Amino acid sequence: MRGIDTQVRKNRRRIFKEVANLAYTSENLIDDIEALPYKIVDYDESEYESIYRERSIVRERVRLAMGMSLRPENRPVHLTQGLEESNISEKYYEPPLMQVIPSACNACPENSYQVTDKCMGCVAHPCREVCPRDAISMKNGKSVIEQEKCIKCGKCKAICPYDAISHQVRPCAGACGVNAIKNDAKGRALIDNDLCVSCGQCMVSCPFGAIADKSQIFQLIRSLQAGHKIIVQLAPSFAGQFGPTVTPDMLKTALKQLGFYDVYETAIGADMGAMTEAEHYAKEVATGKLPFSLTSCCPSWSVLAKKFFPETIDKISNALTPMVATARVIKEEHPDAKVVFIGPCASKKLEASRRTIRSDVDFVITFEELTGMFEAKGILLEEIQALDELSGATGAGRGYGVAGGVASAIVECVREYYPDVEVNIEHAEGLSECKKILMLAKVGKKDGCLIEGMACPGGCVAGAGTNIAIPQAAKAVEGFKEASELRIPKKK
Repeated sequence: MRGIDTQVRKNRRRIFKEVANLAYTSENLIDDIEALPYKIVDYDESEYESIYRERSIVRERVRLAMGMSLRPENRPVHLTQGLEESNISEKYYEPPLMQVIPSACNACPENSYQVTDKCMGCVAHPCREVCPRDAISMKNGKSVIEQEKCIKCGKCKAICPYDAISHQVRPCAGACGVNAIKNDAKGRALIDNDLCVSCGQCMVSCPFGAIADKSQIFQLIRSLQAGHKIIVQLAPSFAGQFGPTVTPDMLKTALKQLGFYDVYETAIGADMGAMTEAEHYAKEVATGKLPFSLTSCCPSWSVLAKKFFPETIDKISNALTPMVATARVIKEEHPDAKVVFIGPCASKKLEASRRTIRSDVDFVITFEELTGMFEAKGILLEEIQALDELSGATGAGRGYGVAGGVASAIVECVREYYPDVEVNIEHAEGLSECKKILMLAKVGKKDGCLIEGMACPGGCVAGAGTNIAIPQAAKAVEGFKEASELRIPKKK
């Protein structure tokens, strides 16, 4: 579904637009929030069987977009409870970040094999013959699977000559590489926060839009309204996210029209990280002091390593992530400024909520949330006349937005700065592949390697807060990288 303008996507963007509009224009916030579900859900055009259910879902989405938590199902909590704590210009994300809206969840089958109407009732019955538990029988000339006996081995599906057996997997669970999706008492999805690494892939994979993350869009606007000096840092994957004709310079001008003081490229911090990690590899891994090295820029990858492979913690590069490195550059140059990171990523919200980073990064919003701000203010990006220039980074840092880009940048730096050092690189994308490569590294199969991990398949361009299809985004990032004046940063 990525890159398709589905109704779920439209609903999310509408929520961000309306919440931004509340921040910009509301004079009676409580009444306006109460009215919002009726404004958003037209009585005659509900997507659900019940308009009351849809409005209930909108209420919970509004709360999350305001930075508040979902309301419990077993006791009365007013829609605007907690509003006073959120109606401020400073509010950090409070865990859990990713949440399942129970009223929106369809309680999809978790893992089952079903015989479809494509079954021809063939005489061979190979599905029945290969079943190790005699779970398949013939009724009225068709195969039937007894779910109580089925062990989900998949042999029947593999052998069927008509592809008549379907393997149904809950989409959110299928997208989760750490098995964090569980069931509640009613069979609805439930996120195990002890396992979740906040990559957001479950959120973008749910066809019902039942999973959402919290937002700081409201607080960010409040801070702008308070007259705070706020500087944007744009993640490298911004290229192409706001339309094929919207140039980086146009986007910078548009951001200033929203009230931001200035705009930096997060790729500046990526350049710094590439230099640091190149030195780390040359002096620690290539010399044998460390068996291998893990990149540090993807928060979900780092959390995955720390949670599931604690023995690799000392192998994670100590280089600052591009977000933090850029934030520190900004605050060194502008000590009185606040910093907002705008990117593709849900897990950057998790990273920014860590106490050690709170003083560096004040807000994190996604490209999707930023689009809501532009729409609320009526800013048409395609019509912007560029009055500014977005510059400062090299092609190496700008390439961080796609899978393999981090490792590629580090390799280029190693070859330039340490020409006698031979570099071995590996990269994994998607949490399942990341787990596999960490397991191989754990048992000594990746010694001497620089290992890049990206939680999202495709890299940052596949993040949960992006606006366009992954191949389209990757092409745009590559074009932005190739247009850079410098290939790699100069060694200091």
